This record gives sequence, structure tokens and C-alpha cells, in this order.
Amino acid sequence: MPLSAARTPPSPVRVTLADLVRLRPAGEAVRLTAPRVRVATVGGHLSPYKGRGVEFDESRPYQSGDDLRTMDWRVTARTGKPHTKVFREERNRPVFVWLDLRRPMLFATRGAFKGVRAAEMAALIAWSAVANGDRLGGLVFSETEHHELRPALGARSALRLLQTISADSFWQPPAAVEAAEVDAARALQRLARVARPGSLILLLSDFRRLGDDAERHLRQLAGHCDLLLVHFFDPVEAELPPPGRYRIQSAGRSFAIETANESMRRRYHERFEERRANLRSLSRVPGIRAIDCATDAEPRSVLAQQFRPR
Repeated sequence: MPLSAARTPPSPVRVTLADLVRLRPAGEAVRLTAPRVRVATVGGHLSPYKGRGVEFDESRPYQSGDDLRTMDWRVTARTGKPHTKVFREERNRPVFVWLDLRRPMLFATRGAFKGVRAAEMAALIAWSAVANGDRLGGLVFSETEHHELRPALGARSALRLLQTISADSFWQPPAAVEAAEVDAARALQRLARVARPGSLILLLSDFRRLGDDAERHLRQLAGHCDLLLVHFFDPVEAELPPPGRYRIQSAGRSFAIETANESMRRRYHERFEERRANLRSLSRVPGIRAIDCATDAEPRSVLAQQFRPR
């Protein structure tokens, strides 16, 4: 191959629009499905938007305010407890990407930055949504920027999202160290306001500093949307390396860590496991799933384990 035709390998510390566009075939090979979503026979999907639609979905325990005309008398008689039928309507489902590019996401000791892996997964999701005929929207934020893209159909919506993600400003870390302490409360509150019922929402983050009301916002969203929480982490964040002194490069700055203290190593591991346990606890809420993606993993493989191929 001529030298001029050689493709530059993706950078482990930032993404370009070309990198994300090249993921189109891999994204189109994935069919996004949610726990309560199935493929419709004509166009789009069957939405989790609950109501009196055209296809029976499931029976669930009766809740105050349910229409008595939808009572499932067979299940009620069998269980001795009132149950109601739930239906779904055909509609193009909104797919919404919530992407965290704050300073802690610009870190890795293996593979690529957490933010790079998250951006790659966002691109795979975007191209899958386009191929599925879904409406694609997004919310991309850092300490200093906050961009919202309304759900829309077609490849143009994917390119608009990927252009936002690949902007230089997201990959040039803020000068102020204090910026790393900014939490994601505003972005999560805004997501709760803009997400439409029936959406499939994919939250891509390391889930640090979400804010005190994060769980409430997520539970509220899960009441009318399907959520997939993708937890990005570096292996060193899960388990410190063997005792010694190490120099770490992160978001444009360098610092040293000492890993010889056993109690410090234990506390470090416990903090990581506490954050992961909180996500697992949330995944027991109906409509919420949580999965892991390490910086040395391939996002397309992680998605392939969760969603069926086209």
C-alpha cells in the first residue's frame, strides 16, 4: 500500500470526526433493543410508551388509576391479585446519548482514555440508531461546555452529534484544577427535562460526582424511558498496581502515586466497588441496566454482548 494511502491509527487520547465516521459499519451491525422494546413489523419499533395501543405487551399488577377495561381477568383469577394488561403503540423510538466528557474521563493507563471509549460507543449507538430508523438526540457536556441535540431522523443527526463530540474544546482539558470537581447535576437535571417518554437513553460516564439527586433523577427517567448506564473505568481505578511509585499522566497533567500502603490500597478499592455497587443497585430498578466498559476493552464488543446483531 502506498504510504499516502495508509490510515492513521486512532489516537488513545482524543477522537476525530473521521475516527467516529469510520465506525459506521460496526454501528449499523448492532440493533439496539431495550428491556421493554421489540422490533415492529413495519418501520421503527414498538415503543415502551405505555398505553392502549395495537399490541399486547405484558400483564402487571394493577396500579391505582389503571383503566378497568384493561384488566387481565385470567391472570387475576390465577394469582388472586388484580392484574392489568399493558399495550404498546408503533412509533419511531427516540434514542438519546448522554455523554460525560469531564476531566476525569480524560484518563487511562491502558487502551485509550475513558472519554475516547465513551465517544466511540456514542458513535456506534448513533449509527445503529440511523440504521434502525430511530430518532437520535444527545447531550454532551464537560466542566465548561453543555450541548443538547434534539432527536431527529437520518444520518445528518448522527453527523451533528459526532461533530459535537469531536470538537477540539472537549479534548483540551480546562486549565483550572478545580474544574475537575464540577459534578454532573445540571446535565442530569436537563436530561430529565428533555427526554421524551418511550426513549432509549444511554448514559456514558465513569459516574463520578453525579450530584446528590442523581438516583432520584434516574429513577424518575426509568418510569417512562429505558436506561442503559455504561460505566467506563481504567483497570488501575479498580485495583492499584503492585506496591511502588508510579507517575500518571491525566488530562494534560502529571502526578505521582505511591501504592505501598496496604490500608490506602484497600480504601481505594472499596471506593471503586462502592460506586459499582450503587450502579448495580440501580440496575435492579425496572427499566435500568448497568454494564461496565474498561479502557482496554472494545466498545463494539461490549455493545455486542448487550444487543443482538442485525
